[in-house]
Amino acid sequence: MTKWIEQSGPDGDIIISSRIRLARNLQEYPFPVALTKGKSKEVIKKVGDVILEGNTVLKHDFLLQEMESQSALERQVLMEKHLISPNLMENHERSAVLLNKDESVSIMINEEDHIRIQCLLPGLQLTEAWDTADKLDDVLEESLHYAFDEQLGYLTSCPTNVGTGIRASVMVHLPALSMTGYINRVLQAANQIGLAVRGLYGEGTEFVGNVFQISNQITLGRSEEEIIANLKDVTRQIVQKERDARSTLLNSNRLGLEDKIYRSYGILSNARILTSQEFMTLLSDLRLGVDLAILENVKIEGLNQLMVMTQPGCLQKSAAKNLSAHERDVRRAAIVREKLGSKG
Repeated sequence: MTKWIEQSGPDGDIIISSRIRLARNLQEYPFPVALTKGKSKEVIKKVGDVILEGNTVLKHDFLLQEMESQSALERQVLMEKHLISPNLMENHERSAVLLNKDESVSIMINEEDHIRIQCLLPGLQLTEAWDTADKLDDVLEESLHYAFDEQLGYLTSCPTNVGTGIRASVMVHLPALSMTGYINRVLQAANQIGLAVRGLYGEGTEFVGNVFQISNQITLGRSEEEIIANLKDVTRQIVQKERDARSTLLNSNRLGLEDKIYRSYGILSNARILTSQEFMTLLSDLRLGVDLAILENVKIEGLNQLMVMTQPGCLQKSAAKNLSAHERDVRRAAIVREKLGSKG
């Protein structure tokens, strides 16, 4: 079970998930970009041993997966579920991940940095995610020597992560702001106050289905608590603007909004071929319909599951074979029909 997919959290009508990621490096090794394969194996063992051998509470909750021993498809599925990064997936010969049972925590080893501690929870739970990540960081730091400078803080491969090494982010669904034409203004305002806005899978990915990832850009000169508090404050303002936009749509043209939502529901319930782009666009309408109680026979948790189940890697894993792009589009449509209760 993947917690952020299977469950809904606070403000789950707009905030899909909250993530805290901490970047750390070991003092006695070069950064991963300069690691030999032999040294990268040493780092994996050192980090893995702290969790699996040195802590009786954690050892039963975590499993170490070396990326080299996973198939390309298995690595892609982990990435599509947001449990590892595209970087870790691509650098599979020298990397690994420690995953806990409910997949709310992943410790990536030899990504851009030696250690990337990630906690991913449903809804707006930045403080809770930080508390978990911070505790794990303390466990690791008791046994490992971090690369740390008294003036700069934690040293990282990318200068933008130097300092606290923290990246806090929320994944938000903002359809009403898009429909009312205010989305660019909101995202530009976020950029102006030091926040980054990215697509579904982070840096370099496109915006699809009105889903955005908003995160801090500055890690130096502020405490972790200040960074998280700032992101929470801005997120709450964005949530309120989205709710106001939804009210405006309902009050000004409820019939037109219902028509748009039911048309999307009709297509998804009956389509025989669905591209990823089309599916995400129509899924956004369904999410909005559920949130506004227009669609009462659909659950938001089910839509979260569909968002991941219909990704290319997950489609091929469920089919137990490689699929062409057209075959994936056909299978995607079939899975969506089944999930929505229309199996014809």
